[in-house]
Amino acid sequence: MKKALVINCSPVRTGATAEIVRIAAAQLAARYDVKTVCIDDYDIAYCKGCRSCHTTAECIQHDGADALMAEFEAADVIISVSPSYWADVPGQFKAFIDRCTPWSNTHEPHKALSGGKRGWAVVLRTGPGMKECERIIQTLEHFYGHLEIGRCGSLGLCSVERREDAEARKEEIIAFCRQI
Repeated sequence: MKKALVINCSPVRTGATAEIVRIAAAQLAARYDVKTVCIDDYDIAYCKGCRSCHTTAECIQHDGADALMAEFEAADVIISVSPSYWADVPGQFKAFIDRCTPWSNTHEPHKALSGGKRGWAVVLRTGPGMKECERIIQTLEHFYGHLEIGRCGSLGLCSVERREDAEARKEEIIAFCRQI
């Protein structure tokens, strides 16, 4: 059975983002071996900007970024579920993105994930406008692109602040998950 990784990009384990992760994981469980993780499960230091990874394909730091990348490697499908923190991904997830430079196709040498991985993005925000969701989707798709994860689709959810707001959007989330 193929494996799906559903990531709560928020450090909040009980909020609306976590509820969307729960709904998505339940929907995917019939077709995938699903693992859910929260960015707060990992202790990830900030990138030091030393660029050693540009010549060695290795980061000088070894921490939760390595463990989370092992989860990416084990998965066939990756679904990143992110709330809006000032119109972008939460800082904890951004620190992880920065630490993925050793796997980025922007320089040689670089590490590489095994091929054929597919990625989706689900983004939520408390406000009513979709433009902010689109910006965050671009961040996630840009990240996937540099890791050579196929960008397969996205869902933006506006006016979602609490768990019950996410639950009220359950049918929309399930319909999106049917594409995965």
